[in-house]
Amino acid sequence: MTGRRKTSMLGKRIQFDDETWAALDLLARDRMMTFPELADEAFRDLLRKYNRPTGLREALRKSAGASADVVPFRRRTARGSKPESRKRRRSKLQKKRR
Repeated sequence: MTGRRKTSMLGKRIQFDDETWAALDLLARDRMMTFPELADEAFRDLLRKYNRPTGLREALRKSAGASADVVPFRRRTARGSKPESRKRRRSKLQKKRR
């Protein structure tokens, strides 16, 4: 291997009766989707139905619980400088008013 991380998709074989396969094939054609795309959508919906996370981000949010509020970082005002404090801004405004 050349140092790259090899990613692979898990594959399973499933069997459908002829009637079910025909219905799924027709649905895939009507929606202009491939069968794997149709299966991905179906399994994602199934996981949501039972309140199971469908991705890493959703799993992390769920594990953090209701207290997982997103707290934004304070933005820097200029390149490399720290944001001004409220006191400093207030004192500048007061000086301007005088």
